[in-house]
Amino acid sequence: MRTVEATDRVELVFSLLDADGNGTLEAEDFELLARRVSAVAPESDDAAKSALLHSCRRYWQTLVTELDTHGNGQVSRDEFTACVLSPERFEATIDEFAAALATLGAPAGDGLVTRPLFMALMIAIGFERSRIDALFDAFDPDDSDRIPEAIWAEGIRDYYRPEKAGIPGDQLTGGARP
Repeated sequence: MRTVEATDRVELVFSLLDADGNGTLEAEDFELLARRVSAVAPESDDAAKSALLHSCRRYWQTLVTELDTHGNGQVSRDEFTACVLSPERFEATIDEFAAALATLGAPAGDGLVTRPLFMALMIAIGFERSRIDALFDAFDPDDSDRIPEAIWAEGIRDYYRPEKAGIPGDQLTGGARP
């Protein structure tokens, strides 16, 4: 069952992905996302940046293949919400995106993401700084202010799961419930 929190999360993602604000998603929105995010991770290797670009292209390809019934290369807000909150249609795409983004955040190869890089990546996506801090804290950082890459990737996957509520990702919408 779809939760209110899941709908809020997806509404936020749509608004962040719609780079030109025209109310639809197009291929260029996903190319721009990959460029913006990779640009703030100069210590990440080319393979990690390439994986993120590939995952963003797959994200777009999944959406346009599943939803672009008019063949115009655009996906509306309603179409996006319907697909993204249908795990059977979108789970593998989100898995790839989650792994690529989390790996980009751990350039030292130790499987740990520092707060400064996490902040930079999430700001590049378009999330609000105060909400990003709350999200990082919800992932229970260690004494060196780092979180495991795997925990972040799982948090991204949970963000797109329609039945989830009260998850760390709800911090990004202000929808976290005590």
